[in-house]
Amino acid sequence: MTAWYVVINYLRLTLRVTLMAFFALRAYRLRSAFVIAAIALGIASLTIIIASIDGAERKADEIMDMFGSDAAFVIGGDPNSRAVGWRGLTLTYNDVQRIRDELPGAYLSVPMRAKSNITLRYGDQSVEVPTLVGSTEGYADVWNWPLAEGRDFSAEDVDSGAKVVLLANGPKEALFGQRSALGATVYVNDLPARVIGELRYRGMASMGGSIDDRLIIPITTLTQRFNMDRKYVRALRVKFSDPENMAFHRENLRSLLRHLHNLQEGENDDFSVLTADEILKFISMFKGGLVAFLGVTAAVAILVGGFVLANLFYLSVTERRVEIGLKKALGAKNQAILLQFLVEAVVLTMIGAFFGMLLGMGMGQLLARLGILEILFSWKIFFISLTASGAIGIIFGLKPAREAAGLPPVEALKGV
Repeated sequence: MTAWYVVINYLRLTLRVTLMAFFALRAYRLRSAFVIAAIALGIASLTIIIASIDGAERKADEIMDMFGSDAAFVIGGDPNSRAVGWRGLTLTYNDVQRIRDELPGAYLSVPMRAKSNITLRYGDQSVEVPTLVGSTEGYADVWNWPLAEGRDFSAEDVDSGAKVVLLANGPKEALFGQRSALGATVYVNDLPARVIGELRYRGMASMGGSIDDRLIIPITTLTQRFNMDRKYVRALRVKFSDPENMAFHRENLRSLLRHLHNLQEGENDDFSVLTADEILKFISMFKGGLVAFLGVTAAVAILVGGFVLANLFYLSVTERRVEIGLKKALGAKNQAILLQFLVEAVVLTMIGAFFGMLLGMGMGQLLARLGILEILFSWKIFFISLTASGAIGIIFGLKPAREAAGLPPVEALKGV
């Protein structure tokens, strides 16, 4: 019975002190608004950093799924040299064939060329396409890019330079909407081509725009119809049967290409080999820089909010000496005074956290629409923001609260 009595009395005291704290906050609206604004800015920064980190992790997963842990992407040209005479076209069709025939573990090798700024027409409608890709059979498989309808190129399509095309989602939606494009004849600039397949929406960015805004035709058709060099390819992609040995496969691929290109020891590679590991390292480095930059920004903003809270509460203690003295004269204990000031501090920071989360989400949406950051909001933001704001209220409000609780009643009543 005694224990229950103590608990009930403590709850009654807490409720009474909380109500008094709310009345005090209403009485000092302008000061409360300053504290809320300062805390809101800090929590907004925290919201953006958490959402951007989660967004970067989601984007990394999407990139890894699209790229594939079992694949290597080879780009022609030495990435470490841009001197006069630098060549981007260093990979050949012979490289592709030798990789298919001689590279251990490789089961698919697909070359690629590209042409920029193509007009695609169907009927009286047209759309500008930033990238026209020329490739061979296996394009969809080598890029882990499923077909929504139709089929991929066949060896016969490539050998004969067939006038056929695969549509990514962007051009397909622009010209056909929800209708099927299979079998339709479209004009790639002035080249008529029959649509044999529609690629699914990927939602991924690439150099020059979205990966969904491209066309794919047989590489032989591209070089013949657009008068391009028929010896070289711009890039190639290789898939391996045992992805757990990708480091070994990468070195084998590099060694074979160096041999095929007659590169001597000490000479730089005239190509770049990218695997999922390299991409993951880059994303991790980018994410680390993002965390460091935004983390410092959020920490500074939160500390500023905490110092604003502490300074305004010290001022509040000075202005409310008479109020504190009256409460003590009427029997209020130091614990009650301390609790009231802490409750005021925590309530203000919690309100600031709420507005800060709204502000952070709004800024995050703006950054996402501008393409500056990838944003992902989750419940984690809510719990971390409330925890951080509560900690700010307690840590920065404790010393002013203890000063208020420690005021001698007589001095307080004199307003000294």
